[in-house]
Formats: sequence, C-alpha cells, structure tokens
Amino acid sequence: MANRLAGEKSPYLLQHADNPVNWRPWGEDAFADAKRESKPIFLSIGYSTCHWCHVMAHESFENAEIAAVINRDFIPIKVDREERPDVDRVYMTFVQATTGSGGWPMSVWLTPELEPFYGGTYFPPQSRWNMPGFTEVLQSIARSWATDRLRVVQSAQTLVNEVRRLGAGRVTSTGDTIAGPEQLAVAVRQFAAAFDARRGGFGDAPKFPRPSELLFLLREHARTGEAAPRDMVLQTLRAMALGGMRDHVGGGFHRYSVDGNWRVPHFEKMLYDQAQLVLAYLEAAQASGDPFFAEIAEDTLRYVARELRSADGGFYSAEDADSIPPGHASDEAPHAVEGAFYAWSGQELRELLGDDFDVFASRFGIEENGNAPFDPHGEFTGLNLLYTARNLEDVASKTSRTIDDVAEALSRARLVLFAARVSRPRPHLDDKVLAAWNGLMIAAFARASRVLRAERFGLVDGAERHLEAARRAARFVRDRLWRAGDQTLLRRYRDGEAAFDGYAEDYASMVFGLVELFQATGEIEWLDWADTLQQRMDERFWDAESGGWFSTTGADPSVLVRLKEDYDGAEPSAGALAALNLLTLSNLLPDDGRMARLERALGRFGERLGEVARVVPLVAAAASTWTAGVGQVVVSSSGSDHESMSSLRSALASHYLPFIVAVPVTDTTRDELAARLPFIASLPARDGAATAYVCRNFVCQAPASSVEALESALVAR
Repeated sequence: MANRLAGEKSPYLLQHADNPVNWRPWGEDAFADAKRESKPIFLSIGYSTCHWCHVMAHESFENAEIAAVINRDFIPIKVDREERPDVDRVYMTFVQATTGSGGWPMSVWLTPELEPFYGGTYFPPQSRWNMPGFTEVLQSIARSWATDRLRVVQSAQTLVNEVRRLGAGRVTSTGDTIAGPEQLAVAVRQFAAAFDARRGGFGDAPKFPRPSELLFLLREHARTGEAAPRDMVLQTLRAMALGGMRDHVGGGFHRYSVDGNWRVPHFEKMLYDQAQLVLAYLEAAQASGDPFFAEIAEDTLRYVARELRSADGGFYSAEDADSIPPGHASDEAPHAVEGAFYAWSGQELRELLGDDFDVFASRFGIEENGNAPFDPHGEFTGLNLLYTARNLEDVASKTSRTIDDVAEALSRARLVLFAARVSRPRPHLDDKVLAAWNGLMIAAFARASRVLRAERFGLVDGAERHLEAARRAARFVRDRLWRAGDQTLLRRYRDGEAAFDGYAEDYASMVFGLVELFQATGEIEWLDWADTLQQRMDERFWDAESGGWFSTTGADPSVLVRLKEDYDGAEPSAGALAALNLLTLSNLLPDDGRMARLERALGRFGERLGEVARVVPLVAAAASTWTAGVGQVVVSSSGSDHESMSSLRSALASHYLPFIVAVPVTDTTRDELAARLPFIASLPARDGAATAYVCRNFVCQAPASSVEALESALVAR
C-alpha cells in the first residue's frame, strides 16, 4: 500500500510513495505525530535524480525489516530539497558543521521540536567502506532517545544555536568597504593557486563545474586586460567540453567529473548546470573570438530545447544518472544502473558505425574491452565512455583520411548513435518547473540570442529561435507561477499545481533572466516585471540591519533558522545574483534606493573578499563590475533599416562587454521605452539607418551609424 507521499506532486516524493517506510511529507501532521508519540523524527532529504538517493532507497527504504525499525522508533519524513531549499539549508548547515561534509541523500534525526541532534548523508544498510551501517545507526539513536533523552535534547538545542550563528552569513566583514582592484587581484591569485594547469579546473578530483568562478575570472580579464584569468577559463571550458562530462551524442553536460581528467562523469543532467555553462561558454566565445565555445553553447541549448522543455515552454529540472541497461524488459528500480543510457560496448559501436567506426574509435578513445579508467563499483566494466581522445588532425593521420572526411564521418556517427539511443530506456525525467532554474535558463537563451548574432561564430540562424524560447519560458512562469494579485512568485509548478512561496533565489534568478530578456528584445514588459520582482525581493528578504538578503521570509515557523546564504556552489547565491541585478537595473531606471542596497550588500564582504573569493566568486564578479563601472549601449532602429541594425548588433555581439547594459530600440518600442527610460527619447535612429550610442552614466558619445564608428566608440569608453 502507498504511504502518505502518494498525494504529493514532487517526483522525488512520489518515488518513495510505495516504500514500506511510513513516510510523511514535511508538515504539521507529521510534527504533531512526533509530539504525540514522543518519538524522534527521521528526516530524509534528497531529489529525484540523485544517484545515491536511489542506492539508499533500494538498499534500505525498500527493505521491509529496516522499514519496520524506522516505523517503530521514528516518525519518518521525506523532503524534496528542490521544492524546499529552506528546510534543506538548515539541516545541511547542521550536517556540515557536525561532520565536516554534506550531500544527498541527507539523513538527519530531530527532536519533535525539529531540532537536529545527529546527521549524515548516505548510510549503507550494514557497515562497510569505513561507514556505519544504517541499521546500527537507527538502533543506537533509538537507544539514546529511550535512555538518555534529556542529554539528546540539550545537545540539539546547543547545536541549533550554532546553526543560527552560522546562518547570519559565513564570510561577512565588520566594515562596509567595497573590495577594489587590490582585493580583486588577491582573488585572482587565489584561483591561480588552485588552478590545475595541466588538466584545467581547480583542485583535484572530483571536479565540479562552478560557472560563477569562471564568470568572475572573465570579468577580471575584461577589467584589467590581463590574459591569465581568461586563459584559466578557456582551458577549463575546453577540457570540460572535450572530456566525458559532456554528452557527445545528445549534447548537454553531466553533473561533474569523478576523476581529475574530466573523463568519467556523474551522469545526472541538471537544468541549472546547462544554463550557467551556456552563459560561461558564450562569454568565453566573446572573450576569445573562438567559435568553438559558441558551438558548445549552441549544442547545449539544442539539448535543453529538445529534452528539458515542456510543450508550453517551461523548462524541466533534470534527467537522472541511472537508467535500465539496454535489453532489459522492465524498469524495476534494482536493475537501474548509472550511465547505462550513455555507455557503449566496442562491439555495439562497430556494428552500428560500420566503415566510420575506426574514425569514431580514434576520436573518442574507444577500446574493445572498455575504456573507463575509474570504475569503483564495476558499472562500466567492458563499456566505453565517450571523451575526446585525439584532435581531428591526429584522427585523420591515424585513419589515413582527410580532415573533411573525418568531420563528415563523425557527424554521421553522431546521428547514428543518437538514433540508436532513442530505443534505449531513457533516464527518469524530473518534470517539475522551478522558478529559479527557469530564470537562469531564460537568461541563457536570451543571452545566446544576442551573442550568436555575431557573424564570426557562424550561428546567426539560431538567434531568433533562442529568443523565442526565452520569451515562451518567461510567459510560462508569469502565467503559472506569478500571483499578480499579491505579487508573489511561487517556487514550483507540476501537473497543474503551483506551490510554495518563492525563495530569494527564485526572485533573484527570475530578475536575472528577465533583465537578459529585456536586453535581447527591448520589450518594456520584461524590464517592468524584473523591477517589480526586485522590489518584492527587497521587501521580503532584505536584511535592513546587516545588509544582504535572507534566503527565506522567516514566515514558516517549521524552518528553525532564517539563513543568509553567501556560498556560490552548483547554483549561484541569491545575494550575488541580486547584486548583479541591481547593477544592471540602476543603470536603466531611476535609482530608488537601489545603489544604497547594492553598496551595503557588497560592503558586507569588505576587504576580506579577495581572501574568500573562492567561496563567493559571483560576489567577486559583482565587485569587479562595480569597480569597472557600468555603461549603456543603445542601438536605435527606425524600423526599416534591418541590414544596418543587424550589422551593428553583430558588431556589438563580437565584443566581450560584461560591463555594458544593452538597450535595443525600435520604432514600435520607442515610446514605451522613453516613458520608463527617459534618456532613450534623445537617442533616435539617424538618416534612415540604425544608430548606436555608447554611454556612461547616461551621458553618450557621438552617434555611430557604421560598424567602424561603433568599434571606435567602444574602444574610447
């Protein structure tokens, strides 16, 4: 029989609805049961595409004997961390503080008052790998609760106070000075010291993509003109694109590389990774002029549009790492294997590719007996994981073909393998739509619609398609996740239901996406909505006492601590995004207190920013932008000058200009824009040709109606 998760919408909770564990969703009913029965709570937090969540579920939560122990001694509660990041952050802070590490599945034991007293992540059912067995942990905690409850409760109260202390912000300064050039130089040196000069990336295995740090380094390159920050980024992005972390058949990026050579990925695909990496690759293309980076961005966007987009335009959350190996008749959970959808045997590839096999095998390091160099659990024995082993020139030499022949053979092979994969059982799709992640993806599609207008990248045809994808997603969020009546953004939409008041990250990410969409279209509706969302974010989350933004409103009493999250991890922090948003909005709209909030937000980090930049790289990117100063570029069209407008936008897209706010103006949008942005009124198209104005502090240089004049104005700024 299904447990109490059966009525939920979360794909993760529904995955556990048939467990013999008597799971409850997070809420007052479960809390009341814990108090009435005087039992501790066992809280399990994860998400639907989490590999080790599946492993623990199969080993323990589907085990009737272990479930009986949980049901007898505890009140078990399941939480989807992607629906309730507020709950997740509180207990993750506790687990990290008490164990030194964190991750999912997260296992935490709480008093009936929701105070944590013991926690960890994955536990095997029995002791192994120097880890305590889950059954032993359950029995030990039950004994302590029965025989020494007062000490347990007192310990929990002490630990909650520590979580509250940490919740105020982990890297704040006592001063209010915004980091300047000297501190930013220290920050760059911090990254240089950790940079893997041989393989790209920072540190050793496992290697995670953290686009926030790449965006900071690119801004420092743009601000200072120094090549070293850019070169670290280019080497890292190239290594990621050529390695096994990228899906060379279907496009998109897996979650991270378990080895230091970017060879063996952890196979889940997250929407937020695709969005942030597209932005990083687009900026790298502009900063380097190399079409390779633009092509990777384009390929990733095609994957997202094909596999992670609903019919109505919203973007889904993720694809699982695990799937049923080809040839299995059912999708029973115990048969699911990580990477099964993506791995290939040498024999299968030879049969599928025929005469193109030798070229493909040379390019992607295929071996008859498998090529996985790191396979601790034996999942890839005899199988091949695709990575770029040789460049095209070496492949041509090795196979005695021309480079053109090699390129054509690889293109054919990709299509053949893509078609072959269609018949395989697909990984689970988490089809909930999250406001925050959609905001990031809207930003990526909108930015691509601008950058790919540069003719030098050879991808102009995709620009309008990407722009429409961004528009449709923005409309989806506005129609389904925005309550205009009380101006509340909701967090999650799935299966006809919108739920959970949005968190700071939802507001900040959507503002980011809408500001990018405005810069791509010049349509005032997106700027107006962005401004409204920023005001609501400030009203709901701003810390008037210490500056910065809390992650939550503090309105939910079940969330013990109101945290202020600064760390830029797999996802960017809400505060850093908000700072970047304010920098943009304040260079478009009348001030209205934006600059004062921005200065306080950046001032929280003071001169310590250089030392802690590896923890808060997107804050450092905002400080870099602040130091450089933001300007505006207005490209004004009369409506009949399509060719000259296209030329100016192409020229603008060819340059890496992270400290510029773009405003396209057409004859149909001019009046509305001028009403909200008065400086637009005095910047018309001249002599029937599109005209560009390069401005700073709303003071503009002479109008530029040719590409040459625009190039000169950009250099002069």
